[in-house]
Amino acid sequence: MPCTTMLVGKKASNDNSTMIARTDDGPFDSKKVIVVEPSKQPKKYVSKISHVEIDLPDDPMRYTSCPSVIQSRGIWAATGINAANVGMTATETITSNPRVLAADPYVEYKKAKNKKEKDIPGGIGEEDIVVLVLPYIKSARDGVKRLASLLEKFGTYEPNGIAFNDCDEIWWMETIGGHHWIATRVPDEVAVINPNQFGTDHFDLDDALGDQKNYMCSADMRTFIADNYLDLNNDGKFNPRNIFGSCTDLDHIYNTPRAWYMGRCLTPFSHKWDGENAEYTPTSDNIPWSLVPDRKLAVEDVKYILSSHYQNTPYDPYASHDNGQRGKYRSIGINRTGVTSICQIRNNVPDEIKAIEWIIFGSTTFSAALPVYTNVSKMPKYISEVTGDTSTENLYWSSRLIGALADPNYPTSIPHVERYQNAVMIKGRQIIAKYDKQMTSSGDFSQTEKANEELCDMAREQTTATLNRVLHDASTHMKNGFNRADN
Repeated sequence: MPCTTMLVGKKASNDNSTMIARTDDGPFDSKKVIVVEPSKQPKKYVSKISHVEIDLPDDPMRYTSCPSVIQSRGIWAATGINAANVGMTATETITSNPRVLAADPYVEYKKAKNKKEKDIPGGIGEEDIVVLVLPYIKSARDGVKRLASLLEKFGTYEPNGIAFNDCDEIWWMETIGGHHWIATRVPDEVAVINPNQFGTDHFDLDDALGDQKNYMCSADMRTFIADNYLDLNNDGKFNPRNIFGSCTDLDHIYNTPRAWYMGRCLTPFSHKWDGENAEYTPTSDNIPWSLVPDRKLAVEDVKYILSSHYQNTPYDPYASHDNGQRGKYRSIGINRTGVTSICQIRNNVPDEIKAIEWIIFGSTTFSAALPVYTNVSKMPKYISEVTGDTSTENLYWSSRLIGALADPNYPTSIPHVERYQNAVMIKGRQIIAKYDKQMTSSGDFSQTEKANEELCDMAREQTTATLNRVLHDASTHMKNGFNRADN
């Protein structure tokens, strides 16, 4: 999926929480939020795309999931948090290059050509990874290890970036060819920006092949690089992006501009992003994968950045004046996002309520971020019972409708949208704070489902009111409008 990922270490956040976030930018794929109990987790997993069959462990944990509503192409669980307070988002579709793929080809499904032959299963991919990994891990580091074992055994048919977080650590993992991989522990003080490209730009291979304190990788990585002459670095530094990634003209339209804008938001003072003497431009191939932000980051900042459309630059598709650059680059907040989640694991509350998942359906530019507790046995119907057909009875379709109506009427509709986004964030924070206090003081943590119902009731009220406003605004701008006074 063409997506955008942002990771925030605990010392970079305002409340010492870790956050992993990703826009799941599918082909207008309708999404929902559910809880998968251990009894509902399959014992044998069968992929619809690659047809690979995998036996699963007998001890799955409960976990949240954001699967596709229509599962003709598979589950596509996208993201979630499990009962051990470990979050996961999978996957960011990244890039590779012919040298890597010649050395370690993707494992693709091959259908038999005749009755004498047998189908050859492919590897695992974005369709599968959350279901195969999240129910079985008790830390972010565990997530890397489990996924690594699956990649080495079954391979993959695509290039993917995967994030894991617990209350202490964030790990970022990238696949390399069909079977190889590297993983990096995200430093606590940084934020990571990763838009559909191979991201990691520094790596300690000695640590990865030794103590694995902050890095991990395939056991044969050193010889894999040497035997296939993959290393393009000439400064003595190990930069994985130069070895395993891409540098194409399309990157400069589709990927690097997003990294540029995200970095511009994170470090407006410590780096120069605009003008003749800019350190980085929208077409720079050396934009850092991680940055120490100029100030602490809150959920609101992550939401804003993942909703971005190059505001206050010549590239904004909604700019009132066009100097020939408007809409030139692929926005972060794009029309076909199915779901965006921010998996937040907190450190200032008891274990039972550490995990909050912020859910944003549809185009992030026009949608609100709704927080929900993940330590529950079920999610409210407003976010879990999403239909395949358009309906105002759930948050997914209502969000899509608001975006579709507001987009062509941006100047007049965006004030309604901004008030809506702020209202859901404010009221959502108030409800979470109320229940955090009640449950912490009483020691009774069984109120999480009640809290989620209250959060969804609030979101329904705010969403319906906003849909009414943007519909009215869109109606007044219809091209067939005419009054008697127009004669």
